[in-house]
Amino acid sequence: MRWFRPLAIMALCVSVAACSTSPTGRSQLLLLSDDELNNMGSQAFNQYQQELPSAGPASQRYAQCIADAIVAVLPQEQQRLDWQIRVFEAEEPNAFALPGGYMGLHTGMLDIATNQDQVASVVAHEIGHVLAKHSNERASTQSATQLGLSVISSASGLEGAGGEQLMGVLGMGAQYGIMLPFSRRHESEADTIGLNLMARAGFDPRESVSLWQNMQQASGGGAPPAWMSTHPSQGQRIEGLQAGMSNAMATFEQARNSGRTPNCPRP
Repeated sequence: MRWFRPLAIMALCVSVAACSTSPTGRSQLLLLSDDELNNMGSQAFNQYQQELPSAGPASQRYAQCIADAIVAVLPQEQQRLDWQIRVFEAEEPNAFALPGGYMGLHTGMLDIATNQDQVASVVAHEIGHVLAKHSNERASTQSATQLGLSVISSASGLEGAGGEQLMGVLGMGAQYGIMLPFSRRHESEADTIGLNLMARAGFDPRESVSLWQNMQQASGGGAPPAWMSTHPSQGQRIEGLQAGMSNAMATFEQARNSGRTPNCPRP
C-alpha cells in the first residue's frame, strides 16, 4: 500500500501545524481562524432568519432566559462571543449552533422539551459545540480528507473506470470511517460539556436524560444504524449522560447552594 505514504505525510504536516485541544482534552485539527469561522456563522445565521419565520415573543424570551443563565457561568473570554438565540416556527425537533455563538431552536423542540431544564440541556449542548470549535474541526477534517484522497489518486496514477471505482470505495471509506464517526464524537463531547454547563447554571442535569427519553417516544424508531449516523443513537446518548451524572449532580448542588436558581417562565 505504497500510496498511503503521501496521505500519512500530509496528515502529519497538517496536524503539527494546526493541532489544538478540545475542552475535554481531545486532540483537534483546526485549520481555520476564529474570525473567519465567526463571520461565516454570522452570515449563516442571518440567512436562516430570512428563510424561517420566528416564533412569538414569549418563546423568544423563554429561550433567551435559559441561554443567558448558561452563558453567565462561562469564563469572561467566552462570554465575549456574540451569543444570540432565536426560536423558529418549525415542526422538526431541531436545534443548531454556529461559530460565533449563534444558536437556533425549533418550536418542535420546545414541544418535546417539556420544562426549562430540558430546554437548558439542548441549549447547553449547542453551546458545547461552539466552545469545542466543532465547526472548525469538521471543516478542517473534511478539507484534509479531500486533499488526502487527491494525493492518493495522483500518487497512484489512478485513472479511468477502475481508478474511479477504487476512489469511490476510498471516498465511502473516508465518509463512514472518518467523517461520520467524527460527528458522533462531536455530539457525545457536546453532551459532556453541556451536562456540566447546565449543572453549573443551576439547571437539573437529570432532565437531560428525560429529554432523550421524550425524543425516543417521539421518534417511534426508524433511525439509521448508529455506524451510519452523524449522531449517536438516543440510547447511546442516554448512557453517556448517565455516565457523567454523578459529577453533574455534585456540580448542580453546588450551584444551587450558591444561589443559582434560574426561573424561566414557559410560554
